[in-house]
Amino acid sequence: MIYFDNGATSFIKPECVKKAVKNALNNYTGNAGRSSHEIAKMTALQVFDTREILKKFLSAKNYDVIFTKNCSEALNLAILGSAKRGGHIITTTLEHNSVLRTVKYLENNFDVEVTFIDPKSSAVSAKEIFQKFKPNTYMVIVNHISNVTGAMCDIYEIGQLKKIKNFLYLVDGAQSFGHTKIDLTKANVDFFTLAGHKGGLSITGVGALIVKNVSGLQPINYGGTGTDSINLIQPHNFSEDFEVGTLPIIPIISLKAGVEYLIKNFDEIQKKEESLDKMFIEGFKNLPKIITYFDEQNVHGVFSFNLNGFSSEVIADYLNNYGICVRSGLHCAPLVHKRLKTTKIGAVRISVNFFNTLDEVKEFFAVLISLIDNLK
Repeated sequence: MIYFDNGATSFIKPECVKKAVKNALNNYTGNAGRSSHEIAKMTALQVFDTREILKKFLSAKNYDVIFTKNCSEALNLAILGSAKRGGHIITTTLEHNSVLRTVKYLENNFDVEVTFIDPKSSAVSAKEIFQKFKPNTYMVIVNHISNVTGAMCDIYEIGQLKKIKNFLYLVDGAQSFGHTKIDLTKANVDFFTLAGHKGGLSITGVGALIVKNVSGLQPINYGGTGTDSINLIQPHNFSEDFEVGTLPIIPIISLKAGVEYLIKNFDEIQKKEESLDKMFIEGFKNLPKIITYFDEQNVHGVFSFNLNGFSSEVIADYLNNYGICVRSGLHCAPLVHKRLKTTKIGAVRISVNFFNTLDEVKEFFAVLISLIDNLK
């Protein structure tokens, strides 16, 4: 099997992650932050260590880490927890439905105006965002890397706007976390969201919201946190106040192992993924009947395409017959597909990570070329 669906979830996990899961099942099944016995305290220490290693990896020393069950939940918390009735949000047509549906909810229920920028190039620029500012603009939301086109926006350039404009800056890192170096402090980001099971190489069940000022965030879930239990009003002064109910301990511990693996091997990971990107860019050149939806000058690990005259599902099924796993359809990003004029047929998406090989890329193109030849 050749697995090219890492944008949905990574398939191959490092041995250290597998060992961490087994170790957690054997030793860290206490309820962190609730009980005071030794097993619970040992488990809580593992959670604390995971927060710290995430902050180290993202250069986010003065940030807080709130664990969620996935990146979508983290985006909901950042957007809904910061909502300002009558305010204005700037975002883009490149966003995932986790952003689009959430801001639409605010538009319909909180009198929040939303501006969707359709970038002139593959990624939104700071200039385009600056031009859309209004007196009541309070938040800017961008995805770091598009889950359809693979285009990366310059989060550092956009972060410089905070020197002249006062706004909350949310970056969706679902596709970038674990694949590229990120310095949240340098980028002036207020909120950064991640999915552990993608670039973080963890098992499913954990995401995180990295937040600069947790006390300015309002809770969107209510219940037990292990803090201030006498108070019937939900507290919101610490990370733990937003983590309602029992934490996903084993996924969190697997994320710790995944990030440790990333830190240890990151230069090698980046070099390998860059070589895979170059091979895909070259492989798609001059292929007949193929329509690509990525910018060769700005593509990072995600390559979408179609075969002229066929729906994306047909092509994905054909590849699956040869053991090649890709994703087809609209990828939960409808405005991108409106931009690409692919709402009816979707697109075939390849998404890679460090564990893919150059030989797998060669095999993919051999199968794709055989399909094209059979259609002549």
